[in-house]
Amino acid sequence: MPMPANEIEALIRQALPDAVVTIEDLAGDGDHYACQVVSAAFAGRSRIQQHRMVYDALGGQMGGVLHALAVRTSTP
Repeated sequence: MPMPANEIEALIRQALPDAVVTIEDLAGDGDHYACQVVSAAFAGRSRIQQHRMVYDALGGQMGGVLHALAVRTSTP
């Protein structure tokens, strides 16, 4: 069963409350998304650390309920 975009956003915002999250369904199937996450929490962290923070926020959903997520991160 696909994961709705609003659920992805809610999980990210729960872990990163100041985040501005933009999600795009790439294939229209609820399984392939791209997201842009902007958060002050990323300051001073490497790109890998930033992406890990986003994936950690998803609580293990990647590779299961959530099939594919392209992540872009930045600071405000």
